[in-house]
Amino acid sequence: MRGVYNSVTDIRRKVFTAIAQMAYSDNTDYAKRIEEIPYEILPGTKAKYRNSIFLERAVIGERLRLGMGLPLREMGEYGALSDGIEESTIAKKYYDAPLINIIKFACNGCPEKKVIVTNMCQGCLSHQCSEVCPKKAITIVNGRSTINEDLCIKCGRCMDACPYHAITKIERPCAVNCGMNAIISDEEGKAQINYDKCVSCGQCLVNCPFGAIVDKGQIFQTIYAMKEGYEVIAAVAPAFVGQFGAKVTPEKMKTALLELGFADVVEVAIGADLCTIEEAEDFLNKVPEKQPFMATSCCPAWSVMAKKEFPQFAPYISMALTPMVYTARLIKKDKPNAKVVFIGPCAAKKLEASRRTIRSDVDFVLTFEEVMGMFEAKAIQLEQVVESEKMVEGSNTGREFAVSGGVAKAVKSLINKNHPGLEVKVQAAEGLKNCRTMLMMAKAGRLNGYLLEGMACPGGCVAGAGTLQPITKSTALVKKYAGENALKLADESAYGHRLHEVSE
Repeated sequence: MRGVYNSVTDIRRKVFTAIAQMAYSDNTDYAKRIEEIPYEILPGTKAKYRNSIFLERAVIGERLRLGMGLPLREMGEYGALSDGIEESTIAKKYYDAPLINIIKFACNGCPEKKVIVTNMCQGCLSHQCSEVCPKKAITIVNGRSTINEDLCIKCGRCMDACPYHAITKIERPCAVNCGMNAIISDEEGKAQINYDKCVSCGQCLVNCPFGAIVDKGQIFQTIYAMKEGYEVIAAVAPAFVGQFGAKVTPEKMKTALLELGFADVVEVAIGADLCTIEEAEDFLNKVPEKQPFMATSCCPAWSVMAKKEFPQFAPYISMALTPMVYTARLIKKDKPNAKVVFIGPCAAKKLEASRRTIRSDVDFVLTFEEVMGMFEAKAIQLEQVVESEKMVEGSNTGREFAVSGGVAKAVKSLINKNHPGLEVKVQAAEGLKNCRTMLMMAKAGRLNGYLLEGMACPGGCVAGAGTLQPITKSTALVKKYAGENALKLADESAYGHRLHEVSE
């Protein structure tokens, strides 16, 4: 659960911090340094999290490699922890596939799906569980219900019928939260990702209670670029509000980012405004005369899912670029030699930035959690920093892109302002399973004339894999922050006239 600091969170944070410390350090013997870090994170001889200190350090080692953008090592072959590190100690490194990885020896091999009778079974006379079972999979043995797993179809009727709630279903958490059904079992019962289905939303990695699923990172390369003398500019997604602590205002967050070495901090909400303008024009020009409906484009995991599973609808997804790309292009139009770092909640943005058409726009992608590791590496006391000037260039509706329904609201509001009386029907879905259901409705012709908003993460961007606080809290804080700005709608943006510069 997001916002609960637990052992998995602690390990992730320590790894991110160690990578950032290594990058900021004047010690350039990175091959030796990376070998030392697991012993510093987990000192001594006694295991803290698992049954072996050696296993724990091995997991830390693979996390360090992935955090450096390196691939996992082959379990059955010798390989030094530092293998390939020279190729990663550069100021520019794209994400290599796969982005999301499973450390097999960290995986618990959880059952895919199983219905079990717990010790709470009272052996009651009515045996309602066996009476409702459509496959007669439940028998009474020594006065207790017993499930024949070979016959059980996991329908859950016995669970609903038991008056003591003594029957429960256990499922692999990563698979349950994968909206693409991309997680299966290998021959040893360990989780395995079907990359033909995976859209890199990252929901599996934040829902694995064993910390076995990890995405690759660019913390080291971002800091290395700063040390090489590049002008590195942070483009911060609207979901940032409150992510670094209740007392860390947006103005303090900006100061802290500058102290990390960023040359400037820009709100991605300005790119959201350009996206709103473009999508509003698309909708007005195309629906319903040229196409039955239009879908938003800002969530890469949602749009990839839609194109994978409903290829016939690919032309109906708006051609507007994402707010991340619009913002990056604006920055590079003004500062061609700068490097742009998108800082946000999303793992899928890493995948988006690795596309050949985007690579020249966005140099690095970091999550809020990775940036928190950088703050800790520099020992920056976030609550104590001096506030910078307010960021005021993004509109209210642009900032609300971070929450479910926010994109459609922005587009609808702009259309309604410029075309009073025109009805804009909206359907929004959050979570890939719900997004799939929405597209099935569209396939059946039930959403003709609609603007469809899809968000891969339940709750919207505020629920992305790289966020640090509870989703409901983030939603409330983003909406509050949006309401404080003087700019209400996208067409009030000072950058609207530059849309043609960055949309081609």
